[in-house]
Amino acid sequence: MNVNLEIKPMNGLGELSFGMVAEDVIKIAGPAEEIEKIDDDQVKTTIWHYWTKGLSLFFDEENNLKLSSIEVDNTNATIFGKSAFEMNESEITELMKSNGFNEIDAEEQEWGEKRVSFDDAMVDFYFEEDELVSINYSVFLNEFEIAVWPN
Repeated sequence: MNVNLEIKPMNGLGELSFGMVAEDVIKIAGPAEEIEKIDDDQVKTTIWHYWTKGLSLFFDEENNLKLSSIEVDNTNATIFGKSAFEMNESEITELMKSNGFNEIDAEEQEWGEKRVSFDDAMVDFYFEEDELVSINYSVFLNEFEIAVWPN
C-alpha cells in the first residue's frame, strides 16, 4: 500500500475519498492488516486497520458501508501542505483558522489525552503533553446528521 498521506478535511486522505465502497478502497490501499467490527446498540462499524501505515479506515453501516471516517497516527501525514505531526496545538489551531475553520472545542480526555476539535471541519486532534498523537476526521454531517459526500 502506498497511500498519499495528505489529510483533506471532510473529503478523505490522498486518493481515498469519503463515500468510497470497500472494493474501491482496496484498489488504492490494499487489504487491511486487521478488520474489526463494532456492533452495539448505537453504531455498527467496520474498521480496517493498517497498523504499519498508521491508518484506520471506518465504514459505518448507517452509511451503507462507505468510507466515512479516518484515523491517522502516521507522522508523515500532512494537512494544508504542512507536516501535521511536527506542529503543536497552537500551530495546528492557527493553521485550521487560517483555512477558515473556527468552531473549536477542547477537552481533556479521561485517558489523559487532550482533544482539540474543529467541528466545522469534522476533525479531532489528540495531544499528549502538547505533542500530536492522532487525528480523527470524517465526512461532513449536516444539521440532520446526514453525511454530505464529497464530489
